[in-house]
Amino acid sequence: MSRFSLRRKPAPVATTQVSEGSSAMSVFSNKELDYLADRRLGRLATIDASGLPHVVPLGWAYNPALDTIDVGGRDLAATKKFRHVQANPRVALVIDDVLPPWRPRCVMVRGKAEALAEATSADGERLEPIIRIHPSQVISWGLDGAPE
Repeated sequence: MSRFSLRRKPAPVATTQVSEGSSAMSVFSNKELDYLADRRLGRLATIDASGLPHVVPLGWAYNPALDTIDVGGRDLAATKKFRHVQANPRVALVIDDVLPPWRPRCVMVRGKAEALAEATSADGERLEPIIRIHPSQVISWGLDGAPE
């Protein structure tokens, strides 16, 4: 038998669906917000004109005033991801890591994004161009802290 087993017990998965006009305080659970507070690198998936996914690592920030994820970066308005969001707003963002010996943790945010040439931060500060993700679904796993 191989050293690598595909027969792992599945990790508990938390899923939050967000409906339009939802009055919830946040689309993210407290565990998800705690996990996101310590992370800064994610992978954003956008869709190109031919329907193919385009996935890139990038920096991001949680915007508590809007309950969104704001993606920034150098010359962001000139990037493929910015143009893709302008043409098709459907995106997914994965923020993840793996604790030893093998304990994957993840928050995946699916939703619609806006490619904003001008925006303001949660503090009201004027920002360079950003991609603002409005979550419609949040899926997470491995955030309980207990090994499986």
